[in-house]
Amino acid sequence: MIEKDKWMSIGEIVAPQGLRGDIRIKPSTDFPERFTKPGKRWIQKTDELPTEIKLTKGTLIPGKSIYVLSIEGVSSRSSAEEIIGWKFVIPIDSRPRLSKDEYHYFDLIGLEARRGPKKALIGHVTDLIKGGNDLLEIELVEGKKVLVPFVKEIVPEIEIKEKWLLIKPPPGLLEL
Repeated sequence: MIEKDKWMSIGEIVAPQGLRGDIRIKPSTDFPERFTKPGKRWIQKTDELPTEIKLTKGTLIPGKSIYVLSIEGVSSRSSAEEIIGWKFVIPIDSRPRLSKDEYHYFDLIGLEARRGPKKALIGHVTDLIKGGNDLLEIELVEGKKVLVPFVKEIVPEIEIKEKWLLIKPPPGLLEL
């Protein structure tokens, strides 16, 4: 039996590309072969079980973090438009093993953000924004969202199993 919570998102279908059913995908993974190597994949509509599909072709748009994919059975712009917003997913147990101090995006989302020697709760991680420097989006307990550079000096301790991370922000960072 396939369970909905045994999958993790690696990207989102964001738009059709052309008239022949190609789709644009915004990735949330550091493994580009998941979008370029043909083969079996899964897509998932919110709150539904994943659907198996066959990726026939995938290419990165030069200069952008967007892939254009061809999927077997999606052959028109209207059929591509029907799956906009769906997620590309993989089984959680197929994640690659990482080195010490490397983390999967999926494991960081939802962690408690703590601060100070008493590790007081200040909020929760709601997103990881990829860029030149990765940024953790943290929703503070008062509701405001702040961006925190995801570097060892500012985020010195991460306890995935205990579901929290410690931040040592420079003065003023949480007040921005």
